Amino acid sequence: MDVAPFRIHIDRQALAAFCRARGIRKLSLFGSVLREDFDPVRSDVDVLAEFEPDAHPGLKFFGYGDELGALLGRKVDFNTPGWLNRHLRDQVLREAVPVYEQT
Repeated sequence: MDVAPFRIHIDRQALAAFCRARGIRKLSLFGSVLREDFDPVRSDVDVLAEFEPDAHPGLKFFGYGDELGALLGRKVDFNTPGWLNRHLRDQVLREAVPVYEQT
């Protein structure tokens, strides 16, 4: 289902399964996917993941962007709050819109 304000198709069930399998408690989108300047051909999707305290993805973390990109059908820039540029972190955290939250 397409969900406003996102400019991409998101299969919520597949996304929830992806997050649960990797210990992600909250997954949010930020950046151009939330704005009118999103280019459906060229824009990537900026993703912010917050993990469960006991989740330790190790080196698998670096493959999560590609895996999520396959699910969304486009390139993904996969981040955590700790990986964000410190000069942009507060703005990103304010703008980020959750697409999955563990219940």
